Amino acid sequence: MGLEVQFLNSKIKQLLVLTLIFSFFATSLLGFSNSASAAPSLDVKAEAAILVDGDTGKILYQKNVDMMLPPASMTKMMTEYLLLESIKKNKISWDQKTRITEHAHKISQNRGLSNVPLRVDEQYTVRELYEAMAIYSANGATIALAELISGSEAEFVKKMNAKAKELGLKDYHFVNSTGLNNKDLMGQHAAGDANEENMMSARSTAILAFRLINDYPEVLETASIPVKNFRDGTDDEIEMDNWNWMLPELVYGYEGVDGLKTGSTDLAGFAFTGTIKKGDTRLLSVVMKTNSYKARFDETKKLFDYGFDNFEKAEILPGNYQMKDQKTLPVVKGKEKEVKVSTKEPLSLVIKRGEKENYKPKFVVDKKKINKDGELTAPVKKGDVVGHLKIEYKGKGEDYGYLLDGDTKGKTEVAAAKSVEKANWLVLALRGVGSFFGGIWSGTVDMIKGLF
Repeated sequence: MGLEVQFLNSKIKQLLVLTLIFSFFATSLLGFSNSASAAPSLDVKAEAAILVDGDTGKILYQKNVDMMLPPASMTKMMTEYLLLESIKKNKISWDQKTRITEHAHKISQNRGLSNVPLRVDEQYTVRELYEAMAIYSANGATIALAELISGSEAEFVKKMNAKAKELGLKDYHFVNSTGLNNKDLMGQHAAGDANEENMMSARSTAILAFRLINDYPEVLETASIPVKNFRDGTDDEIEMDNWNWMLPELVYGYEGVDGLKTGSTDLAGFAFTGTIKKGDTRLLSVVMKTNSYKARFDETKKLFDYGFDNFEKAEILPGNYQMKDQKTLPVVKGKEKEVKVSTKEPLSLVIKRGEKENYKPKFVVDKKKINKDGELTAPVKKGDVVGHLKIEYKGKGEDYGYLLDGDTKGKTEVAAAKSVEKANWLVLALRGVGSFFGGIWSGTVDMIKGLF
């Protein structure tokens, strides 16, 4: 009995140990499963914030995105846009020199603001002033560029508001080219009253940044410069340290960050529009009204980490893709009565990780290309665009849509896969006769059926 009891006790102990081990691993696996499937939470400590895919404008996260807030020096992205547009249109050139007005000179001498000192008896190239604005957020240099482009800052502000509307910004109000409070402009403010400041929502700020980096990607070549000397080798030489401390070489460096614009005033707090590229994915973020210089970068890091951890770029549709329920469109007056349609190009999007199956294509036909019966009219040429496929998210999470209404970057065109020539008059006539007699025959059959 003693040996049997000892043997039994030994087996019970082994069983208890195995049970504990199994319970430990089961709990660990369950915990892992729950953490993997749970919706990620993101607590961004900013009054407003947004994260988007920099290539398509797909919104990945948003908080108070339509609240109007002061953008401070993020305003200068609009000045950059108008400058780069003027250069593209050959209205000004990089090597063009300009003199400095008394107003721009006075502002540039205020070292309580971000500035490079400018002289009224000196000429500066557009490139010098642009680099001072883009790298060092120099306010006097910004005003000098606005005056060069439009003759006066007041006229430039009119262009800013007009361009904002053209670019599709939703909520905005520009009163100066710099983002300063008007009270800091020594009574020479371009628009509004003495205490006004530019206003934009996070969504509008993101739209402006999105258009800037996509229409003029060269802006990032300058925005990514960590430090540069202004007027190197002269008596006016000054070191310009980039205020974007998330550039990889600087204090809060984050690999892949290459822009874009910081901003801070008493009213705005600390704001930042950041952009980063890793592999073939570019993210763009905006945080507005954080409570410290460092906080704006901390909160941006949260957004970037969230974006890369929870989203991935994937090919949703290949080229020459055909919808299962819409492989053809009917054609009238053609040698063939229908034509195959397929996508012209593959479509890649930033999507939620592990949810590719929840992104479904929807065909949207171009109503201008079809008649009231939904038919194309011959002749149809191979490659003629007949509509587009857009992607709809069918998962459980929230879908925030895109920055811009009607944006085409989250879609792919659908085109005719072959040509359909117009039928000659004889074929069309015979079809007409056939339709006529077919109609009579159908009517006669219906009448006879009615008699019985």
